[in-house]
Amino acid sequence: MILTASTIQQAVGCSAAVAVQWAQPLTDACTAFGISTPKRAAAFLAQVGHESGSLTRTVENLNYGAQGMADTWPTRYAVDPKAKPRKPNDLARALERKPVAIGNNAYANRLGNGSEASGDGYRFRGRGPIQNTGRANYAAIRDALRAKGIKGVPDFESQPEALEQPKWGALAAGAFWDARSLNKLADAGRFDEITERVNGGQTGAADRRVRYARALKVLAA
Repeated sequence: MILTASTIQQAVGCSAAVAVQWAQPLTDACTAFGISTPKRAAAFLAQVGHESGSLTRTVENLNYGAQGMADTWPTRYAVDPKAKPRKPNDLARALERKPVAIGNNAYANRLGNGSEASGDGYRFRGRGPIQNTGRANYAAIRDALRAKGIKGVPDFESQPEALEQPKWGALAAGAFWDARSLNKLADAGRFDEITERVNGGQTGAADRRVRYARALKVLAA
């Protein structure tokens, strides 16, 4: 599906300048990964738009205060994860406003990352418009793009910052989408299930739904 700058601006709610920057990369991602109908593209743009702050944020901001940490990762940083409101634990208070330390602690020993001391957590924090996270995901994206025959794909394990570029970030989002069979869910209109697979929960569900409805209207015009 060809996504013009005007379409992206209206569907995502970004500025004209941002839309121009992302039009070709997102079109290329849609072409490469079969995001070929209005329903598929609307779901894709809604999720990408939410995760990236309307295509303005391509790297995860980990500058959390203790309360933000408790709310975002309650099982790690809240005294009682089930309590409302949540109360930050001692670890959250020790790490707050230390982005590198937060990344290395929060993402250690999972998503293919090494220990906290390895630095992988911060190095492979969320990047690209769908916030690909973790060494294993960076490697999987690299392999998926190379398997598609796309030329010049960087080694995202050694060049993680490449995912911040529109070209590679958009293609990475497409590869993520394809690996989780999200086109099938989009075809069936199962948008909340797409959110679950993108987010691992329903964080920001209301905003994602608003974006989806807007994108559907724009793409159907």
